[in-house]
Amino acid sequence: MKRFFVAAALVGVMTVSAMAIELPAEISKRGSIKIALVPNYPPMEFRDPATSTLSGFDVDLGEAIGRKLGVKIEWQETSFDQFMPSISTGRVDAILSGFTDYASRHETATFVDYLRSGPAFFVQQSRGAEFKETAALCGKKVGASRRTMFPAMITAWSEKSCGNNTPIQVVGTDGSADARTQLKQGRIDAAVQGNETLPYIMDLEPGAYAPVGTAIAQQFTGIALPIKEKALQQAMLEAVDALIADGTYRTLLAKWKLSDNAIEKATINAGQ
Repeated sequence: MKRFFVAAALVGVMTVSAMAIELPAEISKRGSIKIALVPNYPPMEFRDPATSTLSGFDVDLGEAIGRKLGVKIEWQETSFDQFMPSISTGRVDAILSGFTDYASRHETATFVDYLRSGPAFFVQQSRGAEFKETAALCGKKVGASRRTMFPAMITAWSEKSCGNNTPIQVVGTDGSADARTQLKQGRIDAAVQGNETLPYIMDLEPGAYAPVGTAIAQQFTGIALPIKEKALQQAMLEAVDALIADGTYRTLLAKWKLSDNAIEKATINAGQ
């Protein structure tokens, strides 16, 4: 009998804890959160080559958030250029897709930040000896996706570290995959990619790449949400913090080799 009361008390505590996170009425009634993603950024989100199912850290995190909030996650594939319009028009409730929190995006969306990241240089491993230090990149051609802030960050780093005599020649590419292709073809000397994805890419292609230095800037990856949806923002913030507290977050980070990118507590609009 005593065990029964103890168990009942624990269930009661868990129920109260789960119900403490309040969702907007529309989402509660629907029983799901519509989340946009572009599954082409491993290990954050991608389609498993063997099964074609959605996979990656963001997918696992999204499903864990759904369980924490007691709702289903409706994943909606879209294109990168439709991220902000999909939030503005209400086609989706959130974006969870390796999306960087930039201050310039705060006019359209509010970000619940869940990961620390930063752009990092890498080269072909066969040329690794040429680039023992980041200073060796001065005067070289470096590629990065033009859909990101990386080209501007490379330029800023170059102005600070290389001066006017030997600046880096920045080459905008059609995404990170194109940057790696140009690197293999010798059209650029180095490339830049988020340090959250580089270890995974290096595992996929053993012996292909070598990192150069550490991240040249600090960024935050966040869940983008409509500015006016304060209740949803708070619910997401509390859900992420709950996953950090119960160890789920750390487990997922370890699974996808992202432990170095961990944060201690979720933040809102911490991006610069």
